[in-house]
Amino acid sequence: MAKDLYEVLGVSKNASEDEIKKAFRKQARELHPDVNKAPDAEDRFKELNEAYDVLSDPNKRAQYDRFGTIPGAAGGGGGSQYVDFEDLFGGGFGMGDLFSSFFGGAGNHAVTRKEGRDMGVGLRLTLEEVAAGAKKEIVYDRLAPCPDCDGTGLGPDGKEVTCPDCQGRGRVVTVQHTFLGDMQTAQTCKTCGGTGTTIDNPCPECEGQGRVPDRQRVTVEVPVGIRDSQQLRISGFGEAGMQGAVAGDLIVTCRIQPHEFFEREGDNLHARANISIVQATLGAEIEIDGIFDDEVVKVRIPEGCQNEQVVRVRGFGMPRFKSDNRGDMYVHVNVVIPKKVTKKQRELLEKLAEEMGDDVAEERTPLQKLRDVFN
Repeated sequence: MAKDLYEVLGVSKNASEDEIKKAFRKQARELHPDVNKAPDAEDRFKELNEAYDVLSDPNKRAQYDRFGTIPGAAGGGGGSQYVDFEDLFGGGFGMGDLFSSFFGGAGNHAVTRKEGRDMGVGLRLTLEEVAAGAKKEIVYDRLAPCPDCDGTGLGPDGKEVTCPDCQGRGRVVTVQHTFLGDMQTAQTCKTCGGTGTTIDNPCPECEGQGRVPDRQRVTVEVPVGIRDSQQLRISGFGEAGMQGAVAGDLIVTCRIQPHEFFEREGDNLHARANISIVQATLGAEIEIDGIFDDEVVKVRIPEGCQNEQVVRVRGFGMPRFKSDNRGDMYVHVNVVIPKKVTKKQRELLEKLAEEMGDDVAEERTPLQKLRDVFN
């Protein structure tokens, strides 16, 4: 991105958010490879997208204005997550694909449905965010209601009229005369795209569709205790409908990231803790960190605890979904055997071995004896 991003979009450095969006959509319609067959159209479209990724995000724009460079990859700043549209049946979907859909809209006679489709995005969450609940802002690309016509598709003095070619039926019947007789074929009307209506004086911004490719910001409230792959539905934030028709919903799939210390199993948490051979033999009470900030979990190690033994601590697991209760914590004990001991510690261990009737090594190497001197 060596070029000036404002120059790429064709706007001034004082351009408003709406001016940046309009400039992007205007140039994108001209440069998109579906309509522009110039050899460099695809590269210029990518360059336009990169500029828009920065200037449409307030935090990135501020960094660019200050330093002239953009750290990191595409994505929202200030705690936002930029996500591509996930087709609910798999695959990705970005701004370029949205323009492909836009060019296939009512103005180009390809769309037969007016209602907007549901969209899906994945939301990355930490285990701590799931435990406490969180508000997360996500940024994604969608076909949104046109701001110039309020989603109607109508320009100044524009109006919706019955399609003259199909008489409002949305389909056109053609008759082909053959030696076997007349054959009728019904096809989607090319004039209205199957909607049954056309627009006189359509909105120039959306070309009569009532929707335009745009970058959407939405805040998602993540409930406490939500599970991995569980979904949240945000009504009306999917694909906008054609010419004011109902919009689809946004389906947010929660993706919980692995934790460095805890492993989640349902509402329970599993953790590991190191103890000494003395603590394992005599029993002890140790402390480990809980899932919440400053939470301390006291773990009672039973007398004679064995390596890999699991100690259960009730009520210190994950908060349960839509409940005031919590799961349990299971602490997997690791008994640590010291690799070397002091002379005094060795004497005590030898006395313990003698008391318990255990055979231990009696002959020691000169190096081991030398270490005793310094210990």
